[in-house]
Amino acid sequence: MMAKNRINDPLDIMGVAYETMLERSASEFHKLEKKTGPALHALIDKAKDKAIELEELTEDEAAHLAEYLKRDLLDANFYLSEKSKEIKDWLGFEDSLLAAELRDMFLQAADPTTVEMNELKLELAARSIYKTGEVTGPGALICDDCGEVLHFHRAGRIPPCPKCHKTTYHRQTSKS
Repeated sequence: MMAKNRINDPLDIMGVAYETMLERSASEFHKLEKKTGPALHALIDKAKDKAIELEELTEDEAAHLAEYLKRDLLDANFYLSEKSKEIKDWLGFEDSLLAAELRDMFLQAADPTTVEMNELKLELAARSIYKTGEVTGPGALICDDCGEVLHFHRAGRIPPCPKCHKTTYHRQTSKS
């Protein structure tokens, strides 16, 4: 059940909440002297607690969004640092299609020079599957069954595949 006093469109609610959690985490992460994976996770957890405290989200909603945000940032960080690519390659589309502040927040929180890579690689392996009903940040997801590509220009809930109706995806990291 959704917390009170929020926008009415159920598809937008979780996307907006995801972006708010990202914004809170990224702004605090930027202020840290020592930027590490555990520090980023702690800030995401703090943003989760703030959303609950302000009754923006229920405990379950906030916990799920925090996990989705951690998954997306770990995935972006791993891709950007391992392959020396740009954010547009990870998104699967031109990053100019994103709102400038959303792109900047994602880059700030996923900066490959700030996080411990070995820890991230292990965590990413466990989080790299995207499922219908979860919320993802901006980027492109590919259906594991039929290859259909879904583009997210902002955070949003992942639907079943419009082509085959299956429910698992992986991130498209660059145009082939």
